[in-house]
Amino acid sequence: MAGVLRGLRPLPPLDLEITAAHGNVLAEDVVGPGPVPAFDHAAIDGYAARFDDISDAQPGRPVRLSVVGDLVASSWRPVRLTPGTCFSVAAGALMPVSADVVVPPGMTDQGMAAVEVYHPTKRGHGVRRAGDELPAGAVLARAGAYVTPPLVSVLAASGIGHVVVRPSPRVVVIATGDELVDVGRASQPGQVVDANSHALTAAAAEAGAHAYRVGICDDDPEGLRGLLDDQMLRADLIITTGGTGTGPGDMVRRILSRQVVFSDLSVYPCSSLGYGMFGGSNGVPIVCLPGDPGAALIGFEVLARPVIQLLAGADPVFRPSVRAHLLETVSSPSGMREFRPAYITERRGGGYTVAPLAGGPYTLSGLADANGLMVLGEKVISAAAGSTVDVLLLDRRR
Repeated sequence: MAGVLRGLRPLPPLDLEITAAHGNVLAEDVVGPGPVPAFDHAAIDGYAARFDDISDAQPGRPVRLSVVGDLVASSWRPVRLTPGTCFSVAAGALMPVSADVVVPPGMTDQGMAAVEVYHPTKRGHGVRRAGDELPAGAVLARAGAYVTPPLVSVLAASGIGHVVVRPSPRVVVIATGDELVDVGRASQPGQVVDANSHALTAAAAEAGAHAYRVGICDDDPEGLRGLLDDQMLRADLIITTGGTGTGPGDMVRRILSRQVVFSDLSVYPCSSLGYGMFGGSNGVPIVCLPGDPGAALIGFEVLARPVIQLLAGADPVFRPSVRAHLLETVSSPSGMREFRPAYITERRGGGYTVAPLAGGPYTLSGLADANGLMVLGEKVISAAAGSTVDVLLLDRRR
């Protein structure tokens, strides 16, 4: 895996408007050109006043102030308070010069020409000062961070309309095999419903890619080569599924053996994966996954997803992992690193527990309910209940 990633580089950056950049990864740090907020303003509706004028206010001895004007959020002319006066202000309005408090209406008689203040407030109450949230020159986001809706808001509030990001990789998914039929019909002898291309397209989209499902390609050498040549024009990564083994019907391995390295891995349940550059050193990366649906999805997590993350400029490229206490004993094939679907729960007192789900030949049904992948090493034949295991966290929101 490390060798595969070392040979790749993130996609070239481009400048995008901040809304269009949502979901992409920043290619460079973003520095705020000015403070946020940009000016002192009222954080609440009320009366902008001088704290010294209202500090002695009491319910039985209110302080009376003259209301010399109204300020709304669109008011832009600077105004100044003189002792004994105040302005009626709306949230967002520019604070008058020398005003250092906004008195909530509930602490007053809500007068219009003059107002009586019954309770003092702390100096600075109801006021947001320039730079309170972010000073000028602050780093708003680092390269490698995803552009999220809150970050879009921060960028807009800072006066930034465009950012430099890595484009979302374009991923093409192809299912291969004469036996495949499309969804919407039941399998018959000699037929297998193509679940893989649909699932892998969804997995690529979940990983942040622009994913395109091409569909089913028969085990025709010229047809497959022609399809791959056509898809190079719109792909940053090609994913195939099926035909990676060494059997008589495994066409993908035979056709692409000069361009793709097929490794017989000690990974369970996907023991054969392929990776290479289709079209030569300046071609398009291609990942070849097994035909079994559960194995294909595990292979995607092991190989394809990190490739997508690297192309997108994300950091880190791998799923986060935690250590969790196993709730029941499980067995694992000797000499194989098993990725087992699991359900992980955070304990109230800290730490995690993990319950194994269906694995091996039943990995697909286990993955449907999983929020994690339990990793059992090559030397693990049995893991006892109560032992601690590594679990990759599957965030289904991304």
